[in-house]
Amino acid sequence: MLELVLVLTIISVLFTIAVDKLLTLKVEAERVAMNQILGSLRSAMSIHIASHISSGSVDKLIESAHSNPMTWLSDKPDNYLGVLDEPDPADISPRKWYFDSYNKYLVYRVSNINHFSSPLKGPKIARFQVKLVYTDINENGKFNAGIDKIHGLSLKSLEKYQWVAEPINLKDFSSTADINSKN
Repeated sequence: MLELVLVLTIISVLFTIAVDKLLTLKVEAERVAMNQILGSLRSAMSIHIASHISSGSVDKLIESAHSNPMTWLSDKPDNYLGVLDEPDPADISPRKWYFDSYNKYLVYRVSNINHFSSPLKGPKIARFQVKLVYTDINENGKFNAGIDKIHGLSLKSLEKYQWVAEPINLKDFSSTADINSKN
């Protein structure tokens, strides 16, 4: 009987560790998938910029600012819902992308909400926007055609966000940090 209790205890401990590791892998998979799509969008944007440079139409890049970067992909991701007009993120299923045509930004709805931090209230989302990269020659804080010089485009996150594999409490690591700082 004692052997059975010992075996069941060991199995339950191993099961708990396995479930914890699987959750960590699930979070990491979502983070990597989101970053892979962002990488594809940035590559497609680079091709878009290069085509304007090669055709001598760099000034027309201003038309691409605040546009939907998904239009530059030949194959859209399966989890891209398309263009929506100012939807409520709570109505969007997790792990979905959409372009908000009213606010002019691309949105990713996060699934693993306990492992994603952002200053936004409500459902966990990451928002991205195509921005014009230019030299503000007259230093007025906005692009002026004929005065400012266009350099390209960038796909920027509108807010800082962070993926965490596990909820982190810095107090848990204070003794380790103290030991490392003394060495």
